[in-house]
Amino acid sequence: MANPTITGSSYAGEFAGKYLAAALLSADTLDSGTISILPNVKYKAAMKVGSFANLVRSADCDFDSSTSTMTLTEKVLTPTELQVNLQICKKQLHADWEAAQMGFSAFDELPPLFSDFVIAQVAAEVANATETSIWQGSAGEGSFDGFDTLLTADGGADVTATTVDSTNVVAQLGAIVDAIPTTVYGKEDLNLYVSSNIARAYVRALGGFVATIGANGVDNKGTTWYNGGQLSFEGINMVVAKGLADNTAVAAQKSNLFFGTGLLDDRNEVKVIDMADLDGSQNVRVVMRYTAGVQYGVRGDIVLYS
Repeated sequence: MANPTITGSSYAGEFAGKYLAAALLSADTLDSGTISILPNVKYKAAMKVGSFANLVRSADCDFDSSTSTMTLTEKVLTPTELQVNLQICKKQLHADWEAAQMGFSAFDELPPLFSDFVIAQVAAEVANATETSIWQGSAGEGSFDGFDTLLTADGGADVTATTVDSTNVVAQLGAIVDAIPTTVYGKEDLNLYVSSNIARAYVRALGGFVATIGANGVDNKGTTWYNGGQLSFEGINMVVAKGLADNTAVAAQKSNLFFGTGLLDDRNEVKVIDMADLDGSQNVRVVMRYTAGVQYGVRGDIVLYS
């Protein structure tokens, strides 16, 4: 079977948004909806954070606001401009494309164009990079400041981390919960975002590898107790944030963590260029241009374990 011919595809602005959404929002944290997403940030988004003092006073016949105060502070989310410039040989994807045509692939539906197939392959890698940047990214080549970087710069770790394993994971998670402010504890959207190694240690501990659980683990099922469902700790939803570095965790409300991108931005661009007619090669060039960034609202309502 000959290499497929690629019809040159170019999408800009709003039309590129659907492809970029598939790439960016497929990142595990965003796909699970566990942080707040601001999808139409063209340049920057300013989040007003208000705090009140002496709001309630003894009743009388007068209106007197002199003792009640509201202080507004502003957190700014400025998405970083990012791009993908990739050149691949059609032969590298040929076998996968044939498998998709014959139904032997992970695709639920066959992409109607080979260009869409190429974009899907690249989008998966963009999603992985975005997941890492959301949590441990630092401003620089191909990244933006992630939550760990931002929170560390604004107060440092609230709970000092250690190497977590099945013997100490319950105690370490308990230390994080103990540090959650009283005004935040019990909120419906409160989550414990943990790194993969902490989640693994917790699952193993509940399988009987910690004295407080018992040798037979949860429901006396040993290491077979966990079947991939939702985890929680002391009633708080646990989110496995694959972008977090080992031995790192964040306790925060979903409504206090933000991801911003400009899916309708006119600077967006997705191109697939078949070089066959230009230089006779079997190369395909993929270009993506988009914006992404994260920010939090109230630092005092977040616990960083790092």
